[in-house]
Amino acid sequence: MKKNAVSKRLSNLPVHVILILLCAIWLIPTIGLLITSFRPVQDINTTGWWTIFAKPQGYEEYQTYCASCHGEDGSLISSADLSDADLVQDYRRSITLTPSLSREIDGEPHMGDLPVPDEDTTASIAAYMRKLSGIDTTTKFTLDNYIDALTGYRGNKTYRADCASGTQSLDLHCDIRDLANPRGMGRAFLNSLAVTIPSTIFPILISSFAAYAFSWMDFKGRQWLFALLVGLQVVPLQMTLIPVSRLFAQLGLNGTFQGIWLFHTGFGLPYAIYMMRNFLGSLPRELFESAYLDGASHWTAFTKLAIPLSVPALASLAIFQFLWVWNDLLVALVFLGGEHPVLTYQIGNMVTSLGSGWHLLTAAAFISMILPMIIFFALQKYFVRGLLAGSVKG
Repeated sequence: MKKNAVSKRLSNLPVHVILILLCAIWLIPTIGLLITSFRPVQDINTTGWWTIFAKPQGYEEYQTYCASCHGEDGSLISSADLSDADLVQDYRRSITLTPSLSREIDGEPHMGDLPVPDEDTTASIAAYMRKLSGIDTTTKFTLDNYIDALTGYRGNKTYRADCASGTQSLDLHCDIRDLANPRGMGRAFLNSLAVTIPSTIFPILISSFAAYAFSWMDFKGRQWLFALLVGLQVVPLQMTLIPVSRLFAQLGLNGTFQGIWLFHTGFGLPYAIYMMRNFLGSLPRELFESAYLDGASHWTAFTKLAIPLSVPALASLAIFQFLWVWNDLLVALVFLGGEHPVLTYQIGNMVTSLGSGWHLLTAAAFISMILPMIIFFALQKYFVRGLLAGSVKG
């Protein structure tokens, strides 16, 4: 028995290894982007995200040339306390530190038996001394990228630095009003909510009524009409953009939220009705027949039986529709453009025409990801059940 168990586990090993590799291939770049989104722009420009696990710049050089005399924290020699900001202030750069390292102290070379470090090494030591003394207050992680992305900051420093200095450039107010800046992700986040929530609710509401009718109501042409709806799923979205855009222009709906709600609802309905009909059709017929015999109307059966039993399918449909609309760029670009920018549109605007602001892309991407992830994990227990709706009977 033990031998069979071991053999079975070994036979499953390749599958487990492949799954682990696939997870690693997906997770490592994502983790790297997440770490990068919290790093200061200077660090992003000079080092990779994996360097956060390394010691600060100049640590190794300081250990080699200075730690044996000055100590790990630089305070071992009271007359040359490297943790003293006033002292280190005079040696902030290699050009001022090199002469001190080259001179003699009490008739002996400053570096003892060690050679005087070159300019690059001296610059690294000076950088580490600034860390020890507290002159350099920069940290490995910061929220500035997220704040700058949300407020649409386009200055040379950071939003918080400019506000602290009283600059208030680029029409910024340095208060909560900046979240409504049309250049920022804050306004785009609200616009995405305004587009996505109605565009998710309307198809779910309409498809629930239609699916019940296709499943439990007899009317002429029901099967042909359902087949037509299934066939509409293969119609490419792109081929309808021009005629629908011309129609919306005549109706005054271009550039409005109402227009994009109608478009997403129309293209979401065929799949939504198909999915809901399969789920409702798989429910026990005896349940509905008993309700009808007891005098229940179709409305009562729909509200008291169909909807409560369809929660898994509704949750799965909500996830699909929400993610589709939230991540859409093409439809939002055509029907809203820059008048009401959504997140997918605004992410591209983080980088200016001169190439600056690219370090905000990772923060902007995670701002756009956070709500879909919350929705997915909140409804994931219904997800698989809804996907399998109607696939198995009996």
